[in-house]
Amino acid sequence: MSSASTFNCFGLVIHGYPLETMVTEIQTRSAQGLPTWIVTANPEILLHAKNNPEYWEVIRQADFRVVDGMGLKFAGWVRGARPKRCVGVELAEAVAKLCVQNHWTLGMIGSQEGVADKAAWHLRKKYPNLMVFSENGGNISPDGHLDEKAEASLTHLVEIEPDVVLVAYGHPKQDFWIQKYRSRLPKAKVFIGVGGTLDFWAENAKRAPQWMRSMGFEWLWRLFTQPWRWKRIWNALIVFPFAVLLDQHT
Repeated sequence: MSSASTFNCFGLVIHGYPLETMVTEIQTRSAQGLPTWIVTANPEILLHAKNNPEYWEVIRQADFRVVDGMGLKFAGWVRGARPKRCVGVELAEAVAKLCVQNHWTLGMIGSQEGVADKAAWHLRKKYPNLMVFSENGGNISPDGHLDEKAEASLTHLVEIEPDVVLVAYGHPKQDFWIQKYRSRLPKAKVFIGVGGTLDFWAENAKRAPQWMRSMGFEWLWRLFTQPWRWKRIWNALIVFPFAVLLDQHT
């Protein structure tokens, strides 16, 4: 993999590898007996890490921090890199296909009540041979502490012993969850924090049209379809680029 794809953002190494490379990495590391933890990084995640040392340290421990957002791709350009995007929902879909090919079990946990179950139903319909299990996950604190229902969901997941674990609590919760509890899932080959991916699979949310995605205008689609996210979009489009330009890490 070319070093031209990697760069530094707020002291964290960002891996600007395309989807195909990440799939190959997962397969290679799995064959070597190495689990893979992937953070699908975007401007919001990086800003949170910049301002929260504990969260910064958590995502530093991941094996890969891929570029899931045009703002982070911009940060790579500023650093002289030429990163590729690896969009979280597309990575999750590719990993689901890997599960079918390799006869791996897929476990999903998190999101709002009923969403994980609907997402699992969608995947079973699309991939009839996929062994997929879902846990709604209960409530979790920003630093990863579980309520009673979330603990029960984790216990169920541990009993299933999935090969792949998709965690959909949103950041920073999902990253703290992986950091704290992955040791209870020693047979898992892959951990990915997938944010809103389950909402897409459950058809509770709709992705931007392909032409908007290819041009990096997903933010505009979100602004129209989810106007309450305006502050997050402002941070990604305005606050983050200025923070990158002022960042002293190289």
